[in-house]
Amino acid sequence: MTAKRAAIILAAGQGTRMKSKTVKVLHAVGGRPMLDWVVDLSAQVGAEKTVTVWGAHSPAVRVAAEAAGTLTALQDPPQGTGHAVQAAQAALEGFQGHAVILYADTPLIREQTLERVFEALDAGASVAVLGFEPSDPAAYGRLITNAAGGLDRIVEAKDASREELAVGLVNSGVLAAPAPLLFDLLSEVTNENANGEYYLTDVVGLARARGLDAAVVVAPSDEVLGVNSRLDLAAAEAAFQSRKREEMMAAGVTLQDPQSVHFAWDTSIERDVVIEPHVVFGPGVTIAEDARIRAFSHLEGARVGSGAVVGPYARLRPAAEIGEGAKIGNFVEVKKAQIGPGAKVNHLSYVGDADIGASANLGAGTITCNYDGFDKYRTVVGEGAFIGSNTALVAPVTVGAGAFTGSGGVITRDVPADALALARAEQSNKEGWAERFRTVKTARKSKKD
Repeated sequence: MTAKRAAIILAAGQGTRMKSKTVKVLHAVGGRPMLDWVVDLSAQVGAEKTVTVWGAHSPAVRVAAEAAGTLTALQDPPQGTGHAVQAAQAALEGFQGHAVILYADTPLIREQTLERVFEALDAGASVAVLGFEPSDPAAYGRLITNAAGGLDRIVEAKDASREELAVGLVNSGVLAAPAPLLFDLLSEVTNENANGEYYLTDVVGLARARGLDAAVVVAPSDEVLGVNSRLDLAAAEAAFQSRKREEMMAAGVTLQDPQSVHFAWDTSIERDVVIEPHVVFGPGVTIAEDARIRAFSHLEGARVGSGAVVGPYARLRPAAEIGEGAKIGNFVEVKKAQIGPGAKVNHLSYVGDADIGASANLGAGTITCNYDGFDKYRTVVGEGAFIGSNTALVAPVTVGAGAFTGSGGVITRDVPADALALARAEQSNKEGWAERFRTVKTARKSKKD
């Protein structure tokens, strides 16, 4: 029988190398705060309780963690990772299942990888550690194994011998154990080391001293990238984008130039969609099958229906809904608007706070005037309506089904179905005006010269 699970997320670090007024763990990867990635991971593996450990310098972490649904515990003052885990002990009082320690600045661990850590405990290990083999072990703690392949101890790089530094298998920081045993072992940890801190890693040696088994689970290096600087953040973003691109193509999405397409953590695209080069997806985008997103488009919080075409150079903002077979063309911006099936907005238009009916056509330069400086108003264009080029639709206004508006009009009143609305001044020609204008202007300029 699988034991119950809990997660302790360490998020109390100072993050000084980020050089940011935003707390490190609230910086985003794939358009999502790193802390949220890790909270979601704990949910994916079925953690009944999740505790986020925060520091007194970063109350924003507590706010974000509680908003994400976790318990919180304060570590003050910070005295190392072992001390941070102990800060969560009261929140897990009486919990008898397995507890895993995660890090809010390590956002890309996959569910299946963490499942293997818990499986090691279920198979009999008393402690399980997630390790990896980087190209450069550098300052990582080394995982020292025994002849049977079990884990004997973790040695921090600053405390390691030359032989121990030669070991290529290193510690990710992720560690799991039965919660009662974990806190019991932590009570024996001392700060007699180069940094004068209480190391979580010492619990492995303490467990082995009791004759308990410790196991190592090896993870792909790109999953355990820790973020401590802007350079690290860029590396994590690159790793996420590479993973997401591979997932998309494996699911039947065509990326014509994969390296130039950027996804968000929750981008959802169905099969047989074609994504042209230099497309950026912000959070909250879903695209149905057979759609095409053309080059240099930016989408965020939008839904694109089956067979629709968006772009090139289009911008879909939050709550844009593009119907089946609709077309959104070059230099068109859509925000909080429903574009009906088969409708066309092909050129140089802004459509905001609007409902555009099926098969309607908005000519080049059409804009919805939806804001009066204080409030937003809605525009409704009926099914099959035709809006002439360079039309301003001043909301609130409705153009009925099948109606037409003349080019260059400013439509301020509702247009009945199947009517023609003309709203521009009658043209008048002033004979000779241009010649007289040039003569006067030339004479004035000559005097100045």
